Amino acid sequence: MKKFDMLVKLYELPQLHTENPSLQANGIIIRRPMALDKDKVIHFIKTNFSTIWANECDVTFTNTPFSCFVAVKDNQEIIGFSCYDASGRNFFGPIGVKEEYRGYGLGKELLLRTLYAVREQGYAYSIIGMVAEKNAAFYQKSVGAVEIPDSYPGAYKDALGIESWE
Repeated sequence: MKKFDMLVKLYELPQLHTENPSLQANGIIIRRPMALDKDKVIHFIKTNFSTIWANECDVTFTNTPFSCFVAVKDNQEIIGFSCYDASGRNFFGPIGVKEEYRGYGLGKELLLRTLYAVREQGYAYSIIGMVAEKNAAFYQKSVGAVEIPDSYPGAYKDALGIESWE
């Protein structure tokens, strides 16, 4: 599977609606987790995605403010997450939405909320790290991201066991 990094112009992001009526009507909010949420967030990611992504998210809890967001249903269940400044400064990712909640725009909301936070730090561009080719259209359509040529494995070249990553 081909992978590459993508570049996003943060000064051309679509408008962010901090209160999405569709999500609110379904009891879904997007927020930064609290410190006491850390174990639940990491467990959610390990269970639904991968240990590698959980490790990256774990790093975001050392940043101030925490450089991740969670989507929570009815203030009980984590159903999605997104991170930045995990693999490196100004890198977006990972991001994930629980399978049964995909297709409703939640991924795009998490992406936008996170990229707006990156923009607030003063960046004009952001890097979406190690995008699988099958996911590139989502980033291109949602935020106009473009592939960075010859960017794999890029910043991840020294990661242990990268050859085995799916």
